[in-house]
Order: sequence, then C-alpha cells, then structure tokens
Amino acid sequence: MAVKVRLQRNGRKGYAYYHIVIADSRVSRNGKFIERIGSYNPNTNPATVDLNFERALDWVLKGAQPTDTVRNILSNEGVYMKKHLLGGVQKGAFDEAKAEEKFNAWKQEKEAKLAQLKGKLAQDSKAKAKAKIDAEIAANKQKEAELAKKKAEALAAAEAAAKEAAAEETEAEAPATEEAAPAAE
Repeated sequence: MAVKVRLQRNGRKGYAYYHIVIADSRVSRNGKFIERIGSYNPNTNPATVDLNFERALDWVLKGAQPTDTVRNILSNEGVYMKKHLLGGVQKGAFDEAKAEEKFNAWKQEKEAKLAQLKGKLAQDSKAKAKAKIDAEIAANKQKEAELAKKKAEALAAAEAAAKEAAAEETEAEAPATEEAAPAAE
C-alpha cells in the first residue's frame, strides 16, 4: 500500500480550504483517509497553515509521498529541513543538539521574514485606506465647492430678480402717483 500526504478539499465554491491528510494513494481526493495532520487555507494573505509538525515528520520519515502542493507546504513549515538534519545526525555529520540548533535558527529566520511580510502588508493596507479617505475628502470638498457655487449663483439670481421686481414696482408706482396727482388738482 502506497501512502500519500495530500490535500482534501473543503469549503464552498470559490472559497476552498483544505485538510492535509495521510491517505492510501488509491483512494479518491475526498475519500477515506488514515490521519488528518493539518489544514491549509490559501484564502488568507499570507496563506494560513496549521500543521501537526511531529506527525507530519513521522509520516515523511516512514516514506509517505506528498503531492507537489503538500511538499511545498511541508517544506515551508520545515518538515523537510528537519528530515534533512536528522539524516545528517544518522550519518554522524553532527550531533542532535547541533541539528536542533540549526533548525531553531532556520525557524527564527523564517518567522522573522513572515513577521516582516505581515508588517508590510498591514502598512500597505493602512496606506491604501488613508489614500481612499484622502480621495473621499477631496471629492467631498469638490462637491462642497460646486454646491457653494450653485448656491451663490442661485442667490445672485434671486437678488437680481428681487432688484428687477423692485425696479418694476417702483416704475409701476411712479406713473400711478403721477396719474393720481393730476386728478387731485
């Protein structure tokens, strides 16, 4: 029986997430599995991986063959680095303490890069949000200026109409008083 480390699809259409499982290679993708060793969510940025490191290492050391995607996931999580270091210990290249020290140094470097990436993504999202707010403020100022201009035009038109109406009233009253004056004589 050939054992595979593969992804088992879950989630809804367009928003899939995966379980990392140990399964017989003859079983379908979402069929029976031997053991679930983790999960993988590619929908987040960066992708979220929850892995039982010891069980994954144990299965890889037993000879379980991962699919290409799972191999990349396990490599990024350090399973293959640990396997490589344990191989060096078995060959006598260095002792187990040195292997653990190298692995911890590698893991700290990896975590530092991940933290830097998350910081950069957070900073970029803040910058985008600020740019969006600034653009909205500029658009609101422009709308406010246009509205003020329209109000000023409407006020000027109303004043002009009022002056015109007042002028017409004074013109209409002036002849009426002249006509009334001769009648009084």
